[in-house]
Amino acid sequence: MAESWATLGVDLHVEPTGPRVRRGLTDALRDAVRTGRLAPGTRLPSSRVLATDLGIARNTVADAYADLVAEGWLTARQGSGTRVAARVPTSSGRSGAAALPAGTASHPRPRSRPAYDLLPGVPDLSSFPRAEWLKAARRALVAAPNEVFDYGDPRGRIELRTALAEYLARARGVHADPGRILICAGIAHGLQILGAVLRARGASTVAVESYGLDVHWRLLEGTGLRTVPLPFDELGTDPRQLTDQAAVLLTPAHQFPMGGTLHRDRRAAVVDWARRTGGLVVEDDYDGEFRYDRQPVGALQGLDPDHVVYAGTASKSLAPGLRLAWLVLPPGLVGEAARAKGGKDMCGVLDQLTLAQFLTSGAYDRHVRAARLRYRRRRDALVAEVARRAPQVHATGISAGLHVVLRLPPGTEQATLRAASWQDLSVHGLHRYRHPHAPLDPLDALVVGYGTPPDHAWSGALEALCAVLPEAEAEAGAGAGAGAETEAGAGETAGDAEGPVGPK
Repeated sequence: MAESWATLGVDLHVEPTGPRVRRGLTDALRDAVRTGRLAPGTRLPSSRVLATDLGIARNTVADAYADLVAEGWLTARQGSGTRVAARVPTSSGRSGAAALPAGTASHPRPRSRPAYDLLPGVPDLSSFPRAEWLKAARRALVAAPNEVFDYGDPRGRIELRTALAEYLARARGVHADPGRILICAGIAHGLQILGAVLRARGASTVAVESYGLDVHWRLLEGTGLRTVPLPFDELGTDPRQLTDQAAVLLTPAHQFPMGGTLHRDRRAAVVDWARRTGGLVVEDDYDGEFRYDRQPVGALQGLDPDHVVYAGTASKSLAPGLRLAWLVLPPGLVGEAARAKGGKDMCGVLDQLTLAQFLTSGAYDRHVRAARLRYRRRRDALVAEVARRAPQVHATGISAGLHVVLRLPPGTEQATLRAASWQDLSVHGLHRYRHPHAPLDPLDALVVGYGTPPDHAWSGALEALCAVLPEAEAEAGAGAGAGAETEAGAGETAGDAEGPVGPK
C-alpha cells in the first residue's frame, strides 16, 4: 500500500501551477517552506508517494526535490529521506533578511560553530605544515642545550631572535639585530607591553586608525591610555592631525580592514612627526607575507628604526595557536619593554626553538610561497563569483592579505548580516571595525576573510556568501562586474607600488 502524507505527519496541499509541471511543483514547495507551512526539519514524502498523490511522473518530483536541495531549501541524506532545511535561504534567494518560518524567533539559534566561517584574521588551519614542523621540532630538541629548559631571557630565545633578525631584514626590509627583538605571546601581548611602557612614561593618548581592530583599542585603553582616531581617505590614514600623542598605531603595508597601502607621502609624514615630537610609531605588519598583485612594500620601520616599533606575528602565516609574535624595538625601549613583560620569558621555549629551525631551514619560506598561491586562487574565485552574481557589490582591498572588503549598496549591511546568520555563515560587517569616535561617514560593507575555510569547505562557503549578497538592481548591466573590479583596482594603486620596497 502506498505510503501516505499522513503517515509522515504532514498534511499539506501542494498544487503545481503553470504550464511547466516541474517548475510549478518547485515553486509550490519553495513557497510552502518560505511561509512556514513546512517547518524546518519536516520530512517530506518520498518522490514515489508524492508523484502518486499528485498524478505526475516520479522523475518530475525527484528533479524538483534536487533543485530545492541545491538551493538550500531542503536537505537529503541516505536513510533519513528529504527534509526541510534547518535554516532556509533568504526570501528572495539572495538578498535581505532571511525568511523566518511561522512561530520562529527573530534571532537565530546559537551554534557552537558556524557551518561557514568567513571571518577575517585566521588562516586555513588545516594547511598547517605538521610534517615540516615536526621535523624542525625534532632537530631543535636534539640540538638544544640543557639550560634552555630553565627560566630564560625575557626577550626570548636567542636562537629565534637571531633567525628573525635575518628573515625580517631579507623579507620585510626591517633593520634589526637580535638584541632589539622581544618575543611576545601574540600581538595583543605586545600591545599590552607597549601600553604599560607608555603609561610608565606618563603618556595619556595614542592615535589609532579610524578603521581597525576594536580589541587592540581596548587593550591600549586597558593600560590607561585614551585612543584617538585619525581621518581616513583614499590615500589611507591621514597623519596631519598628529600632535602631542605619545604614539600612533598603524597597519601601513595592508590597512586593516580597508586593505590599501599607506601612501608614500604619508609614510614619510608620520616618520617626520615621530622625529619632531619624540612620538612612537607602532607598525602592525600582521600579514606582510601575503601579497598578490603588487610589488612588495617594505616595512615602515626601515625609514627610521629609532622611532618605529615593528610588530610581526606567526598567527596569519602559520597559526594563531602558536602564540608567537615579536616586537623590533628602538634601542632605548628594549630594557623597559623587557621589564614590562615581567622579567622572564612567557612564551613556550620549544615552540620558539622550533620556529627558529623552521626559519633557518627554509621551510618557512616554502610554506609561505605555497600558502600565497592557495590564497590567491581563493581570492580570485571570490572576486570573480561576486562580480558575476552580485555586480553591484564592489570588491576592494584585494591586492594582499587574507580578506577583502565587499562594498554594499547603501543601507543594506544589517539586512545582509541577518541573512548571513540564517545561512549559518559567520561574516563581519565593516561597522564592527569603525572607531566609535571616527570622523567618517559610515560605509555599508562586509569584511570577508577567505583564509579560514579548509579546501573541502571553500566552495560551500563561497556559495553561502553569494546567496546573501543584495540582488542587482534591474538596471545593472552585464558589464557592471568588470566595473567593480576596475574600481577595486583603482582604490589600491595610490600606494601599492610606492614607498620603500624591501627585498622579497
